[in-house]
Amino acid sequence: MAISELCNPDVITVERNCTITEACKQMRQHHVGAVVVTDARNGKTAPVGIVTDRDVVVEVVATELDPDVITAGDIMVGGLAVINKNAGLFEAIKLMADKGVRRLPVVDDDGALRGIATLDDMLLLLAKELGALSKLVEREQKSEAKRRR
Repeated sequence: MAISELCNPDVITVERNCTITEACKQMRQHHVGAVVVTDARNGKTAPVGIVTDRDVVVEVVATELDPDVITAGDIMVGGLAVINKNAGLFEAIKLMADKGVRRLPVVDDDGALRGIATLDDMLLLLAKELGALSKLVEREQKSEAKRRR
């Protein structure tokens, strides 16, 4: 399965100069734990960083900085791990594990943002698929038991 089939295309984004207060308002309004920081590149929106609710707590709240002055660009996690929309689910899981991240912006071949893949979404999908497999095993066991009576 291509990651583009699983990812959420409705990514909540902010620009680098967005204040932390505004970024937090976006997280609250959209019920998400992170915003993707973007830059415009050649007429396309490209992900350049991410700010999580944990980043806000550790970098702003705990250090008593002013969230109306500090920007997303100031605290965003740089060196952002992204994945191409054509990559497979296993490749995305491996990248997340290698990078120690829970969220991966999904990009097209030009690097434009196309969605976000999250650990939570992947766990839900895999749990559903494992549930279907367990039902198949159970059905096969019952079928075999009937045949052997």
